[in-house]
Amino acid sequence: MLKKWAVWLLALLIPAFLAGCGSTGGSGNTAAENTKTVKLGIIQIVEHPALDAARKGFLDELAKNGYQDGKNLQVDFQNAQGDQSNLQTIARKFVQDKKDLILAIATPSAIAMANETKDIPILITAVTDPVQAKLVKSMAKPDTNVTGTTDMNPVKEQLQLIKDLVPAAKRVGVIYNSSEVNSQVQVKVVKKDAPSLGLTVVEAPITASSEVMQGAQSLVGRVDAIYVPTDNTVVSAISGVIGVAEKNKLPVIAGESNTVEQGALGTIGIDYYKLGAQTADMAIRVLKGEKPHNMPIESQKELRLVLNAREAAKIGLTIPASLQKKAAQIIK
Repeated sequence: MLKKWAVWLLALLIPAFLAGCGSTGGSGNTAAENTKTVKLGIIQIVEHPALDAARKGFLDELAKNGYQDGKNLQVDFQNAQGDQSNLQTIARKFVQDKKDLILAIATPSAIAMANETKDIPILITAVTDPVQAKLVKSMAKPDTNVTGTTDMNPVKEQLQLIKDLVPAAKRVGVIYNSSEVNSQVQVKVVKKDAPSLGLTVVEAPITASSEVMQGAQSLVGRVDAIYVPTDNTVVSAISGVIGVAEKNKLPVIAGESNTVEQGALGTIGIDYYKLGAQTADMAIRVLKGEKPHNMPIESQKELRLVLNAREAAKIGLTIPASLQKKAAQIIK
């Protein structure tokens, strides 16, 4: 009787045991997937508010979706301090470290990174023209290991803002780094669109941040307003431009809102924090298995009018009430 009882009990326990093993194995795999640490490399050409905002938006959005630094995300942020040789060194190190994913912020960073690896997925942001920079084959189908977001400006609308603020303006000065691909693209658009608005373009090309103030000074007496595109070198030294502009009562129209917060008069532009978050959503898709080769480059559709009333007062300019009503933000 005891032997029969033991056999019967064993028959009940074996299926339960096997089921338990199967269940444990399944949950174990899921846990492993959720807790796998993603090695993220972030390469940035230089620190300035717009690029920093894009980086913060990217990391915040990852955290919202369960990828948290120090838990299942290992973030290696490297700033090249505006030095091209530093970019190359950082890019090589990221490849040697076998990063799972790379965020390249701004065109020079993206080019340096793409030159070092054709295998590791690269997400770009704050890149004006990925095709011109030879990062992708087309915006609709990158066909490389690179995808992400573009920050191409609504240049014509920004030039129109100059006319809205200073109707009598005839000549606009443009300060830009002549060696930055993204700046070359924007200046080309400026020169194309300016004549239709009755504006003549005066260029002030520079090659380093130490030349930015000199570039601004070269425009004094020659222009009625200054336009600063989303140029990494110029924006990193924007205080020099603002100082010259205030002294000479010149309005500065910028390519993005962070520059307005630092003293430019206004912009119709991109929210870089949201652009970074948008890039993070694309990165999550890559981490889940999508291939950058087939993911179109995305742009931000929501543009914001930002005005600086404090700066307007400094240069003796009155912002029209019609523009104030349209503004998403007025800095006072």
